[in-house]
Amino acid sequence: MALPYYLGCPQWQDPNWNNQLPPGGTPLARYARVFNTVEGNTTFYASPSRDQCLQWRQQVPDSFRFLFKLPRAITHERFLTGVGDELDTFLSLIVPLNDVLGPMLLQLPAGFGPQRLDQLWHFLDTAPEFLHWTVEVRHPAFFAKGDEERALNQGLRARKLARVVLDSRALFSATPDCESTIDAQRKKPRVPVHILPSDAAPVIRYIGHPDLETNRTFLAPWVDRVAAWMEAGIQPYVFMHMPDNGHAVELAALWTELLREKLPELEALPVELTTPQIGLF
Repeated sequence: MALPYYLGCPQWQDPNWNNQLPPGGTPLARYARVFNTVEGNTTFYASPSRDQCLQWRQQVPDSFRFLFKLPRAITHERFLTGVGDELDTFLSLIVPLNDVLGPMLLQLPAGFGPQRLDQLWHFLDTAPEFLHWTVEVRHPAFFAKGDEERALNQGLRARKLARVVLDSRALFSATPDCESTIDAQRKKPRVPVHILPSDAAPVIRYIGHPDLETNRTFLAPWVDRVAAWMEAGIQPYVFMHMPDNGHAVELAALWTELLREKLPELEALPVELTTPQIGLF
C-alpha cells in the first residue's frame, strides 16, 4: 500500500491484530503491507542482533521506515554523556537497516532539563553525519514557553531537527476505570502539545482514548494539520497508540477514515476490522 505520508504504530505485532492484518508471512511483513513506518520501542530496553536486523530488512519494502529509540543506557542513564562506544555498538548492530532508517528517536527523560542542553547539542553535533534525529523532551521547563523552551527550539531549528509532538490529551481525558488505561496514564507523560515548525518532517505520537469513537474529536485538529502538511509537500510521521495497543490498528483505521474526508484520494487501510455477530442461540 502506497501512502503519501508515514503512518504506523508503536510495534508491529499484537495478538489482537492476527485477524486484522493481511494474511501470510511474518508479523512484520504483514504489518508492512498496511503501514510504512514503526516505532522501534523495543530497542530502548534491549538491542537487536545484527542477524535480527538483517531478517527485518528482508521483510519490509524499500519505502518502509524504522524509527528506533536509542537504548536507555545512552539517554536515561548517561544523559548522552560519554556514550560514544555505546552508540557505536548500537549502530553497528542495525547496519542492515541503514537504508530504511527514519529519524532516530532521541527520547529524553523528565530529568533531562535546560541545564543539560549543552550535552544534547554536543551529542547531536558529534554523532555520525548519516543519521537523522527527532527529539522528544519531557522536562516541564521545555513546555513553559519561557527562555528554556526558546533555547531548545532555537537549537533544534538551527540543526534542522523536528521536536516530537506527544499528544496524550485523549488518554488523560479518560476515566481510569480499566487496567490498561490506568497503566497508560501512569507511564505516559501529561505534557502540552507544542509544535515546532522546522525543515524536518514532523513526528506526531498520538495516545488515544480507550473508547475508539471518542478519539474523533481529538483527532479532528490533526486531520486539518496533517492534510495541510501533505498538501504543502511535507511527509509527517504519524504514530497511533492506544492504552491497549491491541486496538492501535483500529485507531489507525479511524484516523485514515477521518483523513480521507479531507483528502478523498487516499485509500482506506487494507485491514479487516469487522467481527462476525455471535448468534443468540
